[in-house]
Amino acid sequence: QVHFVESGGGLVQPGGSLRLSCAASETTASIYVMAWYRQAPGKQRELLASITSFGITDYADSVKDRFTISRDSAKNTIALQMNGLKLEDTAVYYCNGRPGLRSGSSVVTGSWGQGTQVTVSS
Repeated sequence: QVHFVESGGGLVQPGGSLRLSCAASETTASIYVMAWYRQAPGKQRELLASITSFGITDYADSVKDRFTISRDSAKNTIALQMNGLKLEDTAVYYCNGRPGLRSGSSVVTGSWGQGTQVTVSS
């Protein structure tokens, strides 16, 4: 299985921005969909944003118009630009692969990494 390492999290004030990065242990060219997820304390992991190898993107309503997903297949990385952060965005953020845009949100193609903590607080 492909392994992922997330980075870029931190402490930010409401309204601020962060850019998360995810590096894969091997080529992502064969992974049709790459995605970002998050898990807040006491809550289930939530699918946030997906991007296909053709650049088609899909977002959860909770982050639409605030977060932007991108991928660089040559570098085997994906990124998540987060703007307009809110208190409720506080969570551990993860990346993983998905079989397709319409596959179940819990169906992933790689191993879960340690994630990167994002804390939004004033």
